[in-house]
This record gives sequence, C-alpha cells and structure tokens, in this order.
Amino acid sequence: MEPALVVVGASAGGLRALQLLVAGLSTDWPMALAIVQHRSRESQALCELLQDVSALPVTEVNDKEEIAVGQVYLAPPDYHLLVEDEHFFSLSVDAPERWSRPSIDVLFESAADAFGDRAVGVVLTGANSDGAGGLRRIVDQGGQAVVQDPATAEVRVMPEAARRAVPEACVLPLEAIPGHLANLRGRNRVPCVGGLR
Repeated sequence: MEPALVVVGASAGGLRALQLLVAGLSTDWPMALAIVQHRSRESQALCELLQDVSALPVTEVNDKEEIAVGQVYLAPPDYHLLVEDEHFFSLSVDAPERWSRPSIDVLFESAADAFGDRAVGVVLTGANSDGAGGLRRIVDQGGQAVVQDPATAEVRVMPEAARRAVPEACVLPLEAIPGHLANLRGRNRVPCVGGLR
C-alpha cells in the first residue's frame, strides 16, 4: 500500500526549509502533509508565508479536522497536533514536550501508530532533538524516514539527532527532499537517490 501521510518537523531555520519543501509539491500530489514548526503563540504568519509558495492549500488544523489528500496542514501555535486515526487530526494542550508545544515527537508518534507503514517522517533544521524519537517510532512501525543533510541545515542539531536515532534514514540535501516526496506517488518504497546512504 502506498504512503498516505507525510509528517514534517522543523524548528530554528525552518521557514526557508518549509517554503522550499511545499513549493516542490504539485497540485496532484496524492498524500496529505502535516507540519510542526516550533513557534511562539504570537506567530500567526507562517500559514500565509507557506501558502504564498505552495500550489496546495495550506491551513492550520482545527480539532477533529478530517485528513484529506492534497492538503498541507500546520499545527497551530501552542497546541500539540496528533493523528487520531487514519481519518482525523486532534489538538491537545497537554504539557510541552522537550519544551515545545506543538511537539514534533507527539505528531510523529501518533502518525506512526495511526498509519503504520504508510507514514513518512521528515526532520528538517532545528536546535534541539525533538523529532528523533518520533522518527524512530515511524520506522519501527514500518514507515519511512527522511532527514535533511545537516550540512544543508541552517541549524544542524535536530537533523543530527534524527540521524543518530535512525541511522537507516534517507539523508538528503534540503533541495532534494521535495523531489523525493513527489516520487513517493504510487510506490511503497523509493530509493534514496543522491542521499548520504
């Protein structure tokens, strides 16, 4: 069965990385994409900044919102974003994890549990280790892992932590990640072309 949900985590330096990623996806891309970007509760412009470069609709998630293909979903500031089952997202105000709410690990772990081998996790630039444990969970459930090459990250800490946690991940320069995700269409596994493994 082909991948159905891509979950993406970014922190420090994430705006440019996320803009490049969503700009590389076409209107007929047959999956859903959910993003956690660490940001303050006052930060409201991210959705608009991504929509400016995305051919797909970009929205902040509402609680109990249905997951639809061809859509980019963004965790609202100060809420954890979870995949409730294969059909719905949910929001939570549980305590921050690794000082973050939304937490990348919370999204990734719930996606792994809901989608199993049809989940794909992507860890981008950032200044802490959030996302490493969740990416490990995705792979342990049969899903796929993609990590930004730390050499192309504005801040290397987060992709380096993800590489240590998931040494079998496909490690790609930022510019190659959108093409890799686009190639997932209709395929269960895609070779890590141009990657570090």
